[in-house]
Amino acid sequence: MAMRHIVAMGGGGFLMEPETPALDDYALALTNKEHPRVCLLPTASGDADRVIDAFYSAFPRERALAMHLSLFRRQRGDLRRRLMDNDMIYVGGGNTANMLAVWRLHGMDEMLSDAWKAGVVIAGVSAGACSLFEGCITDSFGPGLAALEDGLGLLSGTFCPHYDGEVRRRPRYHQLVEEGLAGGLAADDGAAVHFVGQNLHKVVSSRSTALAYRVHRESGVHEESLDTHFLGASP
Repeated sequence: MAMRHIVAMGGGGFLMEPETPALDDYALALTNKEHPRVCLLPTASGDADRVIDAFYSAFPRERALAMHLSLFRRQRGDLRRRLMDNDMIYVGGGNTANMLAVWRLHGMDEMLSDAWKAGVVIAGVSAGACSLFEGCITDSFGPGLAALEDGLGLLSGTFCPHYDGEVRRRPRYHQLVEEGLAGGLAADDGAAVHFVGQNLHKVVSSRSTALAYRVHRESGVHEESLDTHFLGASP
């Protein structure tokens, strides 16, 4: 069985931290390739030009062989072949619910799962990270934060990004877990959880103060900070 890696970022990466590429470098290193082929899925942003342009700026040819797959402006060719022919897939942020709906219309949900099982490294930030779990806390449905419970389920439990970056995230996640949402992991901006298979392997950060947490319900909601390795300027 191929080694399966997922790096789920609470926030950060090329769009949020263009001057601090530590999290992206960490994910790239998992490919074990000098010039890995990296594909951006910008679906959550509606394939926004600013996201795509920032991606290509962050991944020049000396760093990676970059490409993107657009579903709103459908590109020619076999989507499955184009997706599978990569060493890493980078799932961008935006609207989690909309992204999942579009993916399912095009069969991208199954393709992404197949790529992960085949050993392609999956990296996701914000909505891109949320989509990989069974559920999450999201602002997909309006200005408030709500539960979403139909993620891809590559990873069990739920995920909360931007844990320290948005003041409402922590209390709302606790409230939803108290009300019955499955517990899971939360990550600050600049923190990422690295899974090997479906097992949490390591927590890394691009900011010295960024952490990840395990949140669960047991006679109330409990939050446990996880050991986090600060990457500094590079992995």
